[in-house]
Amino acid sequence: MIKNWIYTLIALVAFTACGNQVEYEYTDYHSNLTLDNSVHLDATLASAMNALSPGIFTIIKTQYKSGVNYYQFANNHKLASEKPFTAIDVRLQNQLHIGMNNGLIVGYGNLDNPARFYAYDLQCPNCFTPDAYPLRSYELKIDAQGIATCTHCKRTYNLNTGGNIVSGDKGRTLYRYRASTTGPNGLLRVN
Repeated sequence: MIKNWIYTLIALVAFTACGNQVEYEYTDYHSNLTLDNSVHLDATLASAMNALSPGIFTIIKTQYKSGVNYYQFANNHKLASEKPFTAIDVRLQNQLHIGMNNGLIVGYGNLDNPARFYAYDLQCPNCFTPDAYPLRSYELKIDAQGIATCTHCKRTYNLNTGGNIVSGDKGRTLYRYRASTTGPNGLLRVN
């Protein structure tokens, strides 16, 4: 009798465990970006790396022009700038580490105390396919409230709360990366 009860309990636990899919907090893609803002001293990037200004998110992209790689920064409060790569950025090949398709969003959320630092991929997780050929870009647009919008599928995501969908069809939350910063004019690491 006890033996049958134990088998029944094990079966119930097994069926219950298999019924729930676990959604991992971070993406499997490895960005491996290290950016030293004590060298670049970029105000747009610094605004997102400041724990005392939560809710400011900055898009980081790269552009190659006139034989030089540049970082392009634009935040959700209309501040934009660009800085050339340093020799260290070139050695680290940082142009290859800016998200799945040349774009990241970084910043502190404004709903936690203390504020939590986030890094997201710039591509919509429900439209972008990293192994598609040809590769199509579905970059998100960000607004002053920290909402990211995909112009293709019309979903909106809250950057302040981990990238969850706030409107539109059900689907995946934003692709998140592990990230840390040592302050506005310090190191940014995204991996």
